[in-house]
Order: sequence, then structure tokens, then C-alpha cells
Amino acid sequence: MTNIPHVVDGDWLQQRLGDPNLRLIDATTFLKIPEGAGFPELWSGFEAYQEEHIPGAAYADLLKDFTDPNGTAPFTIATRAQFLAAVEPLGITQDTYVVIYDRGPLVNVDILASDWSARLRWQLKYEGFDNVAVLDGGFRKWKLENRPTESGISRYEAAAFPGERREALIVTKEDVKAALQDDNIILINSLSEADFRGETTTYPRPGHIPGSKHAFFGSHSDPETRLLYDDETLRATFDKLGALDPSKKVITYCGGGIAATWNALLLNKLGQENVAVYDGSLNEWASDESCPLVTLR
Repeated sequence: MTNIPHVVDGDWLQQRLGDPNLRLIDATTFLKIPEGAGFPELWSGFEAYQEEHIPGAAYADLLKDFTDPNGTAPFTIATRAQFLAAVEPLGITQDTYVVIYDRGPLVNVDILASDWSARLRWQLKYEGFDNVAVLDGGFRKWKLENRPTESGISRYEAAAFPGERREALIVTKEDVKAALQDDNIILINSLSEADFRGETTTYPRPGHIPGSKHAFFGSHSDPETRLLYDDETLRATFDKLGALDPSKKVITYCGGGIAATWNALLLNKLGQENVAVYDGSLNEWASDESCPLVTLR
């Protein structure tokens, strides 16, 4: 199966469970934002996966295996060698297609997005693999619909990963500095309104990168259905930011390069392919006093 949708629903996935070409991946990672000051708490979702997951799903540990332990932030993207070592057990080949899901962005706030899935999807795309989708509504919606689950551990036969890196899909701090002077680049802050305004203390310094537009990653789904709004609604959100202009390049960022990938996924879904993620995001930017920030308090 080729050219699968960017986002699929439960019906689509359930009809394909057991397909030998499907690589179904649980990317659950847990993050808790402290009520006061302090760095968010992060831990692996592997135990939760073992307790219950969608039938046939393998587990991808984003925190342990898909990041660079020598990086400057908890989710610095893995080196190519690290990525290959982590992805090969998932059995992804040119003949397979991938669907990724998770249990949601935070354990203490019910935000409707699958940004952990989007992060892995972006990494696969960055490393050269396109035939990948994210499950709309994630594991929570799957459970609400009383769909099947199982416990234990599922594995695929290991395989050499196809594809080459696409450096255009990632930007560095220096690239973002240069973008501040480039009218053809649109910066999108993917965090909450409070974060954008500089009213929180989650990151080393408050505020947003000058000139940034704002699109909270958790605002794109219907709270009643727990599914993404239709493309017309999503298009209106990003169009007003100028982010769907094919002549522009879009850079998404957040706190640590996770939520930013959800906005990047939706932009791709709407046809904007010229999208890059600032992997270091505010964890890196706000740690450097020479990097400007704007507050609206």
C-alpha cells in the first residue's frame, strides 16, 4: 500500500489489522508539566504499552531510543546511526506502510493531539520514509470506540531501513536567527497562548521568538468527537497565518520539538510541504541570552 493518508481514523486502521505490510507503532511517551516553575517530568510509555495496546503494535521508545543522549535537550534528534539502530527492529521496508499512535501529549492536561506520534512520523520522514500515517484521536479515541486491544509485547522482523536524510526538514538555531530577517519564512509557535504571551515559566526565559505567528497545537481537534476538525476548518486556521502560501517556507517550533511536529503534520496534510521543524525549540533558544524573545504580558 502506497500513498496512505497523513492521518487515518479507527475504522481505517481496524480494517487493516493483520495486514502483513502494516507496521503499527505505539509511540506513547509521558510528560507532566509542573504547576509551578521547573522542568517537565518525562518518562517512557513502555509499561503502559505492555499493559494494553492495539493488537499487533510494536513499541517505539522515543525518549530512550530515538533521541541523542548527548544532545543539548531531552529530545535532541538522534544521529543517523542511533536512528538506524532504533528503527530496524520495527521492520520498516519499502514494501510496508506505518501507522503510529500514542496516548496523548500530557498526563495531567487533556490536550487533543497526537504529538508523540507526529514526532516519530516526522523523524521517519526526515530519515527518508514517507508512507506513514498518524491515528486520529490516538489510543484514547480507540478505547472510547470499544475497539480491540491486547497486552504483552509485539515485534516485527527486523529489516534494513530504506531512505536517506532530508536535511531541509530540520533547522538549527542559526537558521532561525537568519529567518528573522527573511520575509519568505514564517515562524509558527505551537505552544499555548499563555506560553506564547510569556506568562509561564516552563522554559529558561518566557516569551516567543520575534515575528512568530501562533497556532496552539492542541486547538485543531473537536473536543466532542476528539478527532481533527475538517480540512476546511484547519485550512482557515493556517491560511490566516500565511502558512499555506506555496512561495513561503514554514518553520514550526515549540518547547522541545514535539508539539511543533503536530503542526508540521497538519500543514503537510493541507498541502504545504515546505515545512521544517526547529528541533531545539525554546529549550535551546531561551537558554541562549543572545537569542531575542518577545512577551505580551
